[in-house]
Amino acid sequence: MAAEAEIGAEAPAKKGINKLFIIIGAAAAVILLGGVGLFFFLSSGSSDAAAGAHGAAEAHLDAPIPADTFIFNLEPMMVNLSSTDGQQNYMKLTVALEVADEHTMTEIQPRLAKVVDAFQVYMRELRKGDLEGSAGVYRLKEELLRRVNLAVYPARVESILFKELLVQ
Repeated sequence: MAAEAEIGAEAPAKKGINKLFIIIGAAAAVILLGGVGLFFFLSSGSSDAAAGAHGAAEAHLDAPIPADTFIFNLEPMMVNLSSTDGQQNYMKLTVALEVADEHTMTEIQPRLAKVVDAFQVYMRELRKGDLEGSAGVYRLKEELLRRVNLAVYPARVESILFKELLVQ
């Protein structure tokens, strides 16, 4: 009879554990299904935007590329960089100007002295730290492009191309 009492005591404990597993399993299934539904709901809205962006990128790639661009080479420039610690730092720079057509090249030629002056004035104020890393070189490129377009206005330079950039 003692064995029967032990068996009867284990049965209600197992029944409680089984109900606990069923409740935990049902809650996990609800959470999982809710997460999957939320994922599909959010991804369906952004797929239209992604398809639009992909279509715009394809349209940009299909746009006609100008057959010829003209490169106008400038003389190499050597500049003494600004320094607060008394140390001498130099930059040697050789750039080329990319223009859309031959007519723009002929417009730029008489204004070259203004272009070189604009470059020299700007670059003499630079410090060695301003030119460190790709971000520094990118800022230099953008600033030189802005200054060259101001100097040659109404003509327009498409891009500045670095042929040599040495900072010492």
